[in-house]
Amino acid sequence: MKVGIVGTGAVGSACALSLVLRGSAREVVLVNKTRKRAEAVATDIRYGAMLSPPVNIYAGGYRDLAGSAAVMVTAGVNEKAGGATDRNDPAGRLKLFSSNAQIYQDIIPNVVQAAPDAVLLIVTDPPDPLADVARGLARHRQVLSTGTFLDSLRFRTQLAGHFKVAPSSVEAQVLGEHGTSQVFLWSSARIAGVPVLKEIERRGWGPEEFKSQVEREVRFANITIIEGNGASQYGIGIVSARIAEAVLRDERIVLPIGSYHSCYGVTLSLPSVTGRGGVGEIIDPDLSEDERTALKRSADALKKVVTSSMTTDSSKE
Repeated sequence: MKVGIVGTGAVGSACALSLVLRGSAREVVLVNKTRKRAEAVATDIRYGAMLSPPVNIYAGGYRDLAGSAAVMVTAGVNEKAGGATDRNDPAGRLKLFSSNAQIYQDIIPNVVQAAPDAVLLIVTDPPDPLADVARGLARHRQVLSTGTFLDSLRFRTQLAGHFKVAPSSVEAQVLGEHGTSQVFLWSSARIAGVPVLKEIERRGWGPEEFKSQVEREVRFANITIIEGNGASQYGIGIVSARIAEAVLRDERIVLPIGSYHSCYGVTLSLPSVTGRGGVGEIIDPDLSEDERTALKRSADALKKVVTSSMTTDSSKE
């Protein structure tokens, strides 16, 4: 199976490396505005690819995306370049939306023309509203965002660290926006079946202080990484490869990723049955009243950004 990646910056390169190391696809084509960069990334990875499962990785143009089962779109202004690294700015990644929505106006039609049947996986920040832009341009519903999959893994990892257990023993999800309004499902978080909130109480920890600390660690993990490394790329690269695998193999695995939900009128993350056609079904999560309210608030924040952009664009006509 074939996967395409549009954009070979830090994130796109990490996605390519993850696809190769995990053996996610038999063929990977890299497309970039500067062809020379895509060729360099493909060549660099190819030299070590013989130590991974067989794969043909190469640079190409949009036409080379033909036959792709999935195309990742990672191109755009990143958080550091776009000034979205202020922990006190409630907009967070949404600050990048306007600039990257303009870039998508050129990219998505070219991708769809070359690979009309491909599932589009939106990785560029902010992925959720950009998925709505891509869906409108593609004129089909096979558009996903990486959503809160990485946030959920960060949530599990942080909980595992505090409780000194393996992350694989933790069940916990973040839903809604991949951004500052994301919703932590504390009510259903478990460690080997034991409610996390009950375990916090048993240990005599202050629940509100503990929750606030963990949420801050997860919500601003990207900024912490960027401050040290200049880009947050490897985690999202691995996550993107895993989503591509679910699509290529028609796994029907349930993942917290983004797709359009008519009840909210926007793309956001909910537990999603993911397979060949993208998201085929939503598993309605059991939420507390506070979590349900927070999810609605997250959807409203996303809708405001998308609606504002549409109003601005129409005023220019």
